[in-house]
Amino acid sequence: MSLTTSSLSERLLPERVVARARLGDREPLARLVIAGLAVLLVAVMLFSLTTGALQISLSAAVNGLFGQGEAASPSELRDRIVLMDVRLPRVLLGALIGAALAVSGAVMQGLFRNPLADPGIVGVSAGAGLGAASMIVLGTTALSPVVAVLGIYALPLAAFLGGLVTTFALYRIGTRGGMTSIATMLLAGIALAALAGAATGLLVFVADDQQLRDLNFWGLGSLAGANWEKILAAGPIIAVVLVGVPFLASGLNALVLGEAAAGHLGIRVQRLKRIAIVAVAAATGASVAVSGGIGFVGIVVPHLLRLTIGPDHRFLLPACALLGGSLLILADTVSRTIVAPAELPIGILTALAGAPFFLWILLRRKGLIAT
Repeated sequence: MSLTTSSLSERLLPERVVARARLGDREPLARLVIAGLAVLLVAVMLFSLTTGALQISLSAAVNGLFGQGEAASPSELRDRIVLMDVRLPRVLLGALIGAALAVSGAVMQGLFRNPLADPGIVGVSAGAGLGAASMIVLGTTALSPVVAVLGIYALPLAAFLGGLVTTFALYRIGTRGGMTSIATMLLAGIALAALAGAATGLLVFVADDQQLRDLNFWGLGSLAGANWEKILAAGPIIAVVLVGVPFLASGLNALVLGEAAAGHLGIRVQRLKRIAIVAVAAATGASVAVSGGIGFVGIVVPHLLRLTIGPDHRFLLPACALLGGSLLILADTVSRTIVAPAELPIGILTALAGAPFFLWILLRRKGLIAT
């Protein structure tokens, strides 16, 4: 017998909290879920730090992260190097990217007022990928002055611009008279993704061997190249988005009633839409630049949380950040251990898990399966 997320929550949480949630007040439930997700994120991070080709005990991991002084033995020195130079950057980058993709999906779904919107599905990730590919291939030739000025920020900013242009075009095509057509948006996303893919293909055709390896790195999505330099490049952009997006929660809640109703409630709708588009483009672009195309996180995580805590963006956005980070770290841990010593691209795992879930959402919305 299948067990839904909501029924699982009802079994684990106090009856008083569940009773209030059933009556429509999900705030107590949401606060408890967010607290639980914060604990889950810490637990998953510790699990990922201790799991791999080199097994490290929890005590050794904590000592390596917070211990003072020199390592007492060669094994402790080895553990500390693995933790600080290999696993910790990877875990932190996974947490940032998972949070960015999940929050971006929630914002897009609120903006378009449809739970099927996602940066990967509607072509935003493809546009960001085109920006990243342009910088990788042309960064030593036509775009070398840009690289000289921006340094390590050139790649994430190029991906940001690619995602921004794609998101803006998608919104303009899908919206007429203040109403957004989901069918038009999805079709436009497919077309824009195809155009971005064709342009990326041209760049692949003219790339040299080193550039092809770099392009292959983010093509399937992976955290294998995570290091402190990439965190420094993408982390500030993602962090600004994660800190700023919760301030859009009230406006996104009002948009559920429609743009006209939101305007009557005092929401500056056009300003809200512009900020949301830039935020999604920035978070998606920075993520794609350092990890490649990792799909379905932005559609799976918000939908799971809506089933549990409801659609209130005040709680949905921080919960998405926590659960998205946890799931991507867990997926990365599986990807680097399931076929060890080789490594499975993380984008394959997220697609294997996310595509059936997406189909389930479609069938559920059509009433072809029970909720």
